[in-house]
Amino acid sequence: MSNIVKNDTVKVISGNHKGKVGRVLKVFPKTNRIIVEKVHLVKRHRKARSRTDQAGIVEKEASIHVSNVLLVCPKCGKPTRTGTGELSDGKKVRVCKICKEMLTSD
Repeated sequence: MSNIVKNDTVKVISGNHKGKVGRVLKVFPKTNRIIVEKVHLVKRHRKARSRTDQAGIVEKEASIHVSNVLLVCPKCGKPTRTGTGELSDGKKVRVCKICKEMLTSD
């Protein structure tokens, strides 16, 4: 189970795209993979399906494994691991391990 959700900002910590920062576009929990904006771009050759469709080479993001990224805390701005905390109403939330601030899911 990953603590990374859609629209989180993450930093790639390993692989060919190490150091890049981007927003999570899609999460695949069954395979533990995510798609990050402007990270791991691949080229696909596209065939025109209709007269208005444009054929050619299209660049799009491919998925990367969640173990290769760290969540960037919006409060302290550093890549961090997350812990769990509890609100007064009993709801569980993610907590930054560095600054101990609650992380919201936008």
